[in-house]
Amino acid sequence: MWEIIKTSLPQLLAAGFKYTIPLAIISFFFGLIIALVTALIRLSRQRGAFMILKWIASFYIWLFRSTPLLVQLFIVFFGLPYLRIKGILPHGIKLEPFTAGIITFSLNTGAYASETIRAAISSVPAGQWEAGAAIGMTRLQILWRIILPQALRVALPPLSNSFISLVKDTSLAASITIMEMFAVSQQIAAENYQPLLMYTLVAMVYAVFTTVLSYLQTYLERIVNQRVSTK
Repeated sequence: MWEIIKTSLPQLLAAGFKYTIPLAIISFFFGLIIALVTALIRLSRQRGAFMILKWIASFYIWLFRSTPLLVQLFIVFFGLPYLRIKGILPHGIKLEPFTAGIITFSLNTGAYASETIRAAISSVPAGQWEAGAAIGMTRLQILWRIILPQALRVALPPLSNSFISLVKDTSLAASITIMEMFAVSQQIAAENYQPLLMYTLVAMVYAVFTTVLSYLQTYLERIVNQRVSTK
């Protein structure tokens, strides 16, 4: 048993640092951008044609929060190649596994994180907007200098939890042939016929990764709270 662990653990860690962590970080980065834009669209007071954007944002959130992440991965990776439009997409949309994973995880993260960010911005008292306007600041300046720093304090814990969950969710990427940690554990288990040992081992590696991230979350929350408190 110890010999299997000794030979398998480096392979799992290598897959984690090569695919699992980068996949989670890149997807979360783009997901936050999508989430912020979506949240601001939904919070906007603009009317007229802008309502179409608000409807699209709401539909996007509903769609990705109402369907399983695994199904979304399958649609993007296995389904889009069959989206053939004569003269425009004669061969469909074929994506590399890692690219398909980033797109899917980013869109899924963006849908959930947008509600977190929207709630955090809404939690800032309306008087903050009025105070900023009273000293001649534009709405964008108020948002960037006053509202978002305070909203970050509220949004950081749930967003950090979302990132930790995303690290674990990347195990689903094995289903679209990305050789992240879980895929490697499956491959090794098929070779040594020790599925219980291999899946327990990869579970422990995930546990170590998420524990480290939890400590980082606590540290970041402390820093943000101190900085917001001093402003």
